[in-house]
Amino acid sequence: MIRKAGLFFVLLLSTSAFAQEGVHYTGNTLVNVDYHHGQLRPVMGVHNIQVMRANREISHGWTYNHAPMLAYWHNRFYVEYLSDETGESIPPGQTLLLTSADGVTWSSPEVIFPPYKIPDGPVKDGIAHNLYAVMHQRMGFYVSKSNHLLALGYYGICLNAKDDPNDGNGIGRVVREILPDGKYGPVYFLRYNKAWNTSNTSFPFYTSSKNKDFIAACNELLATPLMMQQWNEEADRDDPLIPLQKQYKAFCYYHLPDKRVVGLWKNALTALSSDEGRTWSTVARAPGFVNSTAKIWGQKMADGRFATVYNPSEYRWPLALSVSDNGLEYTNLLLVNGEVPPMRYGGNYKSYGPQYVRGIEEGNGTPPDSNLWVTYSMNKEDIWVAKIPVPVKDTCNSHLNGNITDLETWNIYSPLWAPVSITDKGLTLQDKDPYDYAKAEHLIPATKKLLVEFSVVPDDHGQLQIELQDGKGTAGLRLIFDADTTLKAKAGARYKNFMRYKTDSLYRIRITLNTTTRFYTINVNGKDALTSLLFAPLDVVERIVFRTGEPRHFPNADTPADQDYDLPVLPIAKNAVYYIRSLKTAAL
Repeated sequence: MIRKAGLFFVLLLSTSAFAQEGVHYTGNTLVNVDYHHGQLRPVMGVHNIQVMRANREISHGWTYNHAPMLAYWHNRFYVEYLSDETGESIPPGQTLLLTSADGVTWSSPEVIFPPYKIPDGPVKDGIAHNLYAVMHQRMGFYVSKSNHLLALGYYGICLNAKDDPNDGNGIGRVVREILPDGKYGPVYFLRYNKAWNTSNTSFPFYTSSKNKDFIAACNELLATPLMMQQWNEEADRDDPLIPLQKQYKAFCYYHLPDKRVVGLWKNALTALSSDEGRTWSTVARAPGFVNSTAKIWGQKMADGRFATVYNPSEYRWPLALSVSDNGLEYTNLLLVNGEVPPMRYGGNYKSYGPQYVRGIEEGNGTPPDSNLWVTYSMNKEDIWVAKIPVPVKDTCNSHLNGNITDLETWNIYSPLWAPVSITDKGLTLQDKDPYDYAKAEHLIPATKKLLVEFSVVPDDHGQLQIELQDGKGTAGLRLIFDADTTLKAKAGARYKNFMRYKTDSLYRIRITLNTTTRFYTINVNGKDALTSLLFAPLDVVERIVFRTGEPRHFPNADTPADQDYDLPVLPIAKNAVYYIRSLKTAAL
């Protein structure tokens, strides 16, 4: 008993020392996975923007799209992602690129690493015949010291749907230069796995290039340990370029003020390095962090603080953010994206939710707006970016004055077919997506007795839902401009239809409510139209939400992990457009 007690005491001291020295989470906020948003408070002003919507009916219409990477170079954003025809690790595979000047409007995807035909014959533990490679990479971009932008990819081999492309037995890593005019240099192999060389591969080796600056950039990359650590999973298991060869997955890093490097891997594994990644402290799970097999991202923000962005659950929802003053102790947990739209296309190892998040790696550019930008995949089929305001805030200290002139303080969820924008007619929500919706919400000071006034021009072939919510996203009041031209309010399990409305007409809505009595009154164009009770009790109101669809509850914690079916192919819906002309709130 004395020996066991002594061992426990030593372990306790060791854990305590690690918690003080390494990355750790000391907040008390945890997610509730029964809700897609986890009941987390949102970061104020986050813009979630879809940049690629999977569509089997168009060019490059493969429906497994995943592992996006992000860079900012020559005043443009670059997103690279890998793509398989239907499911993870089922060949053929390719890698695509899209760009944007502002992070909102994006180019169409272009193939930068095309499908690669594997020579017939023995490969791995089976025989390859008429087989294409799949792509798998943990690193997408490198900006050299001479300001050359390299795009990188990796060709792996999967003999069946359960095979592993990053087992060290793939073909090799490829590279090409992205040029300032938007064109690309040739594809080269940058590093081979053991069975491959110039004699049995289809692209030349990078040293054969006539571009000396390109070769120099590649050599610079190969000489940087922190870059090489990202290659760990795909590289030969004894590749001398990889400093830490244990199979920790999806490495990212950032520097602390004292020049030490923080390393992060899947499962919230973390370690520290004092020599630029050549050697590392013991790798261990960051105390207090909840993270499973989706990636975790960490970086220093423009205000000098640090952020980690990840899925803080055993599921791949929600996407959340935690902030640290010193890069080691993380103290809060806030929402970045709490939406999980329907997975339209089933496939091998496709997971629900916003996942595999990546930001802009140190050295890969700094957007001029000082915001934190990340990219992620949704359901492993659509590609998104998020603009997260810095400094990070989760409360609104003043009520709204009625004017809607820009989106900076709004939280928006903006699919390509259901965009949110500011136009000359106000806050504009459009929706022609049969499977998704547009959403805009604004935080307000926590209020028990509240006045909300807004003016809206509704459409008549969709629906606009307006909700008042608390800080955890619980709605107590829901007002709907429905497709049948009825204005209705949710009353428990039923709805109260209290008036008809006309499309393209301006409606001035005034809501007064008291969360203590639960009563509210709706006034439309100067006349009281409904007095009723909140359909769910709220202590205070902290958000107003405008959404062009029903709230979603699928998938949930008990939904089977794998969806092996496609949803019906529905035509693009008739575009429904709603204009929010003004919004005012006040405490009564």
